[in-house]
Amino acid sequence: MAIETINPADNKLVKTFEKMSDTKVSEIISSSEKAFQTWRLTLFEQRAELLIKTANVLRNSKLKYAEIMTLEMGKPITQAISEVEKCAWVCEYYAQNAETILQKEIIETDASESFVQFDPIGIVLAVMPWNYPFWQVFRFAAPALMAGNVCLLKHASNVPMSALAIEEIFTEAGLPEGTFKTLLIESSQVNNVIQNPLIKATTLTGSEPAGMAVASASGKALKKSVMELGGSDPFIVLSDANIDEAVKVGVLARILNNGQSCIAAKRFILLEDIADEFESKFVDKMNSLIVGNPMEKETELGPIAREDLLLELDYQVKETEKQGAKVLCGGNRLNREGAFYPPTVLSNVKKGMLAYTEELFGPVAIIIRAINEGEAIDIANDTPFGLGASLWTNNMENAKILAAKIESGSVFINGLVKSDPRLPFGGIKTSGYGRELSHYGIKEFVNIKTVWIK
Repeated sequence: MAIETINPADNKLVKTFEKMSDTKVSEIISSSEKAFQTWRLTLFEQRAELLIKTANVLRNSKLKYAEIMTLEMGKPITQAISEVEKCAWVCEYYAQNAETILQKEIIETDASESFVQFDPIGIVLAVMPWNYPFWQVFRFAAPALMAGNVCLLKHASNVPMSALAIEEIFTEAGLPEGTFKTLLIESSQVNNVIQNPLIKATTLTGSEPAGMAVASASGKALKKSVMELGGSDPFIVLSDANIDEAVKVGVLARILNNGQSCIAAKRFILLEDIADEFESKFVDKMNSLIVGNPMEKETELGPIAREDLLLELDYQVKETEKQGAKVLCGGNRLNREGAFYPPTVLSNVKKGMLAYTEELFGPVAIIIRAINEGEAIDIANDTPFGLGASLWTNNMENAKILAAKIESGSVFINGLVKSDPRLPFGGIKTSGYGRELSHYGIKEFVNIKTVWIK
């Protein structure tokens, strides 16, 4: 895929970028290694000061950076602004907490003194997706940098302006040259980068095929990797749930980021006795959404990020309809300029249908009915994915029991599944492995070293 910015709101080419040669990439890697040898020796206090400055750079120019994201992948501008602010938050979180999280752990043994310390490992290569062009990068970079590592970014080929802007942000904040660098390269070049002995670890957020390719290459080179892959999150509504609140949050959970989120609610699993009410109110609210120019603040749903992704989504919807599902709203691309797909709801979705099994990356919700709570949990777990889940009920004790039965990296009870710097984020099954954020995330890319003294 060419490295280029195409505005999905009108499908017009904005700018094309020349890919870096393998020689240029090798030079950048060598420069990053030199930067690491200095950066690893800096004090937490020095790193924290620079991360706070990074947060300030983000906040001071948040509209500028938000407009870049909206231009490149079409997210509504208000959501893009929130994404920039969240990036500032994760920088501040690790600036304030990394030293405490990574302090030496004293262990009583037969030694005079023994402890565990957390040392940086070197260059971390990140292969990042287009759907959250800034957040996905900062949520890996902030902890990696605070741990004393340095970062290389291979961003998605359709968001090169975001990739270069992020490098500029760290430079403007005063981080040393080589501490964070962007590689404008094609996917075919990634394997060679991973095999470079100076690369010590990899992290990827993206599709399962991309994850398998990077994980395989990393494993072959015996390098640590963290994978955050796809999801088909269940949104389970029990009989005693607050239906109006569940509908309100459910619509947002499905269409946030134009429906292009790994942790978006995708499968709405409803108990039979409340299914009709939920379905009716849900469709009404989906139909009322404002679809339009993502640069306008009143827009709630913008375009799909790329034309090919829209065509794939449309195929999934139409195939599922052929298999017997009922289209309650939407179901056909909008007759307008750009890659716009309407809010869509599919009901009567059954096991074996395409939408039951595959992840739908766009504003398409599927409704599956369950006879009882047990069947609802079985349906929720009947997927190769295991990223997040949302459960709606007013019985908190029962909710905790059911949460333990749901196979996913997180369960949000009566709330929207979201990432938070204070909480670990990641999945199981084909949704990946390892964790980002919180104290778990920063420890993914450190050498957990035992020191024994007598």
